[in-house]
Amino acid sequence: MEENMEGKNPEEKPAAAPEPVAEKPVPKPKPKPKKAEVGPRFVVSSSPHMHDGRTVAQIMRLVLIALAPAALFSIYIFGLDALRVLMISIASALIFEAISQKIMKRPLALRDSSAMLTGLLLAMNLPSTSPWWLIVTGNFFAIVIAKQLYGGLGYNPFNPALVGRVVLLISFPVHMTARWVTNSRFGTDAVTTATPLTQMKESLATLGHIDIAVGKDAIIDLLIGNRAGCLGETSVVLLALGGLFLIWKKVISWRIPVMFIGAVWAMTGIFYLIDPTHYANPSFHVITGGLFIGALFMATDYVTSPVTKKGMLIFGAGCGVITVLIRLWGAYPEGVSFAILLMNAATPLIDRYTKPKVFGAVDTRKAAA
Repeated sequence: MEENMEGKNPEEKPAAAPEPVAEKPVPKPKPKPKKAEVGPRFVVSSSPHMHDGRTVAQIMRLVLIALAPAALFSIYIFGLDALRVLMISIASALIFEAISQKIMKRPLALRDSSAMLTGLLLAMNLPSTSPWWLIVTGNFFAIVIAKQLYGGLGYNPFNPALVGRVVLLISFPVHMTARWVTNSRFGTDAVTTATPLTQMKESLATLGHIDIAVGKDAIIDLLIGNRAGCLGETSVVLLALGGLFLIWKKVISWRIPVMFIGAVWAMTGIFYLIDPTHYANPSFHVITGGLFIGALFMATDYVTSPVTKKGMLIFGAGCGVITVLIRLWGAYPEGVSFAILLMNAATPLIDRYTKPKVFGAVDTRKAAA
């Protein structure tokens, strides 16, 4: 026993066994958050936000159908010259549309029929004696300058066909105003003459008073289109039927054309009552010139006219007032094209001040005052 204890300190305690090292807990992977169920999303985009199921192409084709009877009747009245103007205008509009979209690297959109409609509308605003280069020039300004340079369909601030017409009217007044052709009843024996509105201006300048007979036969000729003028000044009856068709199909609203035509009738009626020797009968002003094609087919353009109901009424009335001012005291006998373009420029302002108030919104400017 002593031998075994020899060399050892009796007070020395035996070494304690090492404590077991606690293992660090392995962190558990965090559960991945569950994906939220995809519900309806609100996409912020430009107006319009309502869709009635019809495409742009369908709307354009309805307008083409509405214009077709008047266009065909112009061929019946003016003969093959009218057909030549229509074909050259539509073809050049389609060509300029395709070329400009190719150069500007935009999708080719000939199938929406907007270029075809622009070509047809411009042709309806030209005389049947228009040379081919005049028609092509008008379509260049209508399609390339007034439409594609602004971004294409939906971005143009002015009606393209009217821009083309006004450019031609200012640049080539002889071809646009002094070469009118009229036919005798139902398309025979073409003769060169002045339009009814030009005759009114000339009689005032030379005689000092109105020298235009507005009898039963004259009214019938004006209604059916047996007179000098553009292709679109042919049959007021067919243009009116086309407009009623578009209103029935809810392609256009009645507000702009009714206020446009009504303002012309009311304003000219007032001046006629004041002095019938210097101012023509209001019915004469309504059924002559390009009032019906302008009010029904050009002033109602979606892109260049107001979207609010009150704005449409203001727009139509403004077009009518400016038309009368130009007809009575302007340098040109007709003022429909200028009136619509001027009101096109005012469309953003009209929309701004006629937009409906948001429900529950408070005008901060009035609240601060």
